[in-house]
Amino acid sequence: MSFEPFTALTSQTVVLAKDNIDTDQIIPARFLTTTSREGLGRSAFYDWRYDDQGRARNSSTLNGVDPQTHKVLVAGANFGCGSSREHAPWALYDFGFRAVISSDIADIFTSNALKNGLLPVVVDAKTHQKLLQSPGAAVTIDLQTQTVRLPDGWQTVFEVEPFARRCLLDGVDPLGHLLNQTSAIEAFEDGRS
Repeated sequence: MSFEPFTALTSQTVVLAKDNIDTDQIIPARFLTTTSREGLGRSAFYDWRYDDQGRARNSSTLNGVDPQTHKVLVAGANFGCGSSREHAPWALYDFGFRAVISSDIADIFTSNALKNGLLPVVVDAKTHQKLLQSPGAAVTIDLQTQTVRLPDGWQTVFEVEPFARRCLLDGVDPLGHLLNQTSAIEAFEDGRS
């Protein structure tokens, strides 16, 4: 699979300050009936965005989000906990998010996100609090330098697994990375014959 390469992104943030947002809150189980990524953004945080009749909740921050200008989700601690459903990062990506920032992101969610074009960014507690208290703040996430910058000059670094970083920079998943190496693999195999 390929997606838009991630080098640097400047975007306003959407803040969901709640801790322990699990994958069932990100995309409820009743929407897991597809293996297609397209259209899952409509179901992202569905129960927070819509009432039992399917009417938009005016109180939901997510219903007023413009995906063109709000591509960074800042969430409370332990984001993406729960089941290992790959649909969660698919839904966030299809909704328009390119990155999630938190002080703690679940390991399985992190792995699934990195393979699907969504950058999980873990920051220190002080930076996390600053971002949680600044909804709509413009942040720059630079994957090449692995930094998060705010307009006031605040900057912090984050870690990302090197192979996953390479794939995001190239805009491919791990299989796409291997397929991009086809000619080198064939040349190696020909040399062994």
